[in-house]
Amino acid sequence: MCGNLRARITGHVRSAAASELSGLVLSRTQPRVLWTHNDSGDRASLLAITPNGRVLADLAVTGAEQQDWEDIATAGGQLFVGDIGDNTASRPGVSVYRVPEPRLDAPAQAASVPATRLDLRYPDGARDAEALLRDPSSAALVIVTKSFGGDGGVYVAKSPAAGTTTMLRRAGTLALGAGQAVTAGDVSADGRTVVLRTYDRAYVWRRRGGEPLARVLLRRPCAARANLLREGQGETLALARDGRSFLTVPEGPTPAIRRYEQPGA
Repeated sequence: MCGNLRARITGHVRSAAASELSGLVLSRTQPRVLWTHNDSGDRASLLAITPNGRVLADLAVTGAEQQDWEDIATAGGQLFVGDIGDNTASRPGVSVYRVPEPRLDAPAQAASVPATRLDLRYPDGARDAEALLRDPSSAALVIVTKSFGGDGGVYVAKSPAAGTTTMLRRAGTLALGAGQAVTAGDVSADGRTVVLRTYDRAYVWRRRGGEPLARVLLRRPCAARANLLREGQGETLALARDGRSFLTVPEGPTPAIRRYEQPGA
């Protein structure tokens, strides 16, 4: 994905429930299902949509609070929702909600899903963050903080557990350059491709075997040749299963879903 990428609109999310989408991930177990959620100020809920924008479900997340949900990841039949935003860098801690992914083909689909809260704390003070990833080699959670200097921190929660606060470990610092504030990220289903996005571009890493995710992110990435700024304020990115394309959806009403891929793919 480090060559020229073509952007194609696949549909629009025509739902009043989609007002400020700030997280997006492709289901690993259900075809053509994307999970998304709104930014701060919304109720604790998850939307299931198709790549053409059709809403499949609007589910309340019980046992969760919505302070500033910023990103979502998935693995092992679980969804991980990052309540990790902190524009004023004043929160003493942040949380990730672990949610069993609902089956949308169930005969009597529930209107809500339960969440388990995982509380996290930074070792070096409060941080604003908008990117949450799950390490396929260790099941650790990885948070990349947001810095307009392009030097966001990479933090790891190795074995977060409910009922206790897990201290994050700072694994290192990104080097993306001035103005490159990370707003989302994802790991492909096969674990080989890692992408972080900023408002205007996407950065791509190739993961080597069982290499820890934090180590991958500390290498120098390549940049996809695509201008993401054209879509509006973009804070989402969902990789395809094979890591050869990705989907985005910006904030705002009736947002367009775009697929970025190589021409001719």
